[in-house]
Amino acid sequence: MGVITYESEVSSPIPPARLFKAYVLDADNLIPKISPHTIKSTEIIEGNGGPGTIKKVTFHEGSHFKFLKHKIDAIDKENFTYNYSVIEGGPLSDKIEKISYETKLVASPDGGSIFKSTSKYYAKDDFEIKEEQIKAGKEKAAGLFKSVEGYLLANPDAYN
Repeated sequence: MGVITYESEVSSPIPPARLFKAYVLDADNLIPKISPHTIKSTEIIEGNGGPGTIKKVTFHEGSHFKFLKHKIDAIDKENFTYNYSVIEGGPLSDKIEKISYETKLVASPDGGSIFKSTSKYYAKDDFEIKEEQIKAGKEKAAGLFKSVEGYLLANPDAYN
């Protein structure tokens, strides 16, 4: 099994605490509301929202994927970290076992945030994951991040 690691950073003018509340803690409610053309719904299948919780994300009809399930590996509200693994559906196939994400929001000097993400793709056997596949997934995730950021900019009293 091979592991491909991909790191990325995205800057935002929104402070870490506010962005974490919206993008992580209330994502199940907020993202389907502000991006219904992407995500139809998110539901907890097992757990209470902490580590070990399994969530099912259902995508909008016509999307490339019908659903995915992810498991929360760790969440730290004080340090704005959130780690989870895609364990079923979505981009997984008979070639990719799982995808793990380690995310962290850190304060930037201008009062905003830097969203740091490390993705680890676990390929089965000798399957080679193409960089284009990783890039396409990252672009979709960045689009959702920017949707949340746009919502927070347009609604300055939300998630304070």
